[in-house]
Amino acid sequence: MIKITIMKKLIIIGLVTIVSLSSFAQEINLPPANRTGGKPLMDALNERQSAREFSDKELSMQTLSDLLWAAWGFNREDRRTAPSSANRQEIDLYVTLNNGIYFYDAKNQKLIMKVPGNHQAKTGTQPFVGSAPLNILIVANLDRASSRDAALMDSGFISQNIYLYCASEGLNNVVRGLFNKSELHSLLGLSENQEVILTHSVGYKP
Repeated sequence: MIKITIMKKLIIIGLVTIVSLSSFAQEINLPPANRTGGKPLMDALNERQSAREFSDKELSMQTLSDLLWAAWGFNREDRRTAPSSANRQEIDLYVTLNNGIYFYDAKNQKLIMKVPGNHQAKTGTQPFVGSAPLNILIVANLDRASSRDAALMDSGFISQNIYLYCASEGLNNVVRGLFNKSELHSLLGLSENQEVILTHSVGYKP
């Protein structure tokens, strides 16, 4: 009887360990993005603004999927929703959720965990950053870029897409250039030819 009890405990411990380890390699399959609807373009442009206050409510998976697709998804076989110089597509998006930092796999519309844990506050120096349920990191891979200037320009296109989507959906957001670049570079495990260009805080209105 004692041996059976010990065996059960070992099995439970083993299952807990497996679950814990699997969380470090978690993938989130996002729902297909809604590619229609939203506010008319002129209305979205009229309502585009920066806002630095956020509800602690997490974004739904559908909203997250739509937002990332609008920012930098594929709207044709090998073309994106934002332009890139010589179609180099040198920009990568990372997102920080409350349970980890994820890479946005736009081709397969899914998130791949890179760093477990809540690192929201590390994505910027302003106090409101840590309260945002989502922070988007716009990262340039200069190995793929036609030039660094082109990567900076292409990051701006993506940033504007984020702004317009948020305006259309009534979300608060703000683009940020104040962050510890070396700390983020280390946290994401980036190569020497990758660079965090911009960050975006996004969330529901309080």
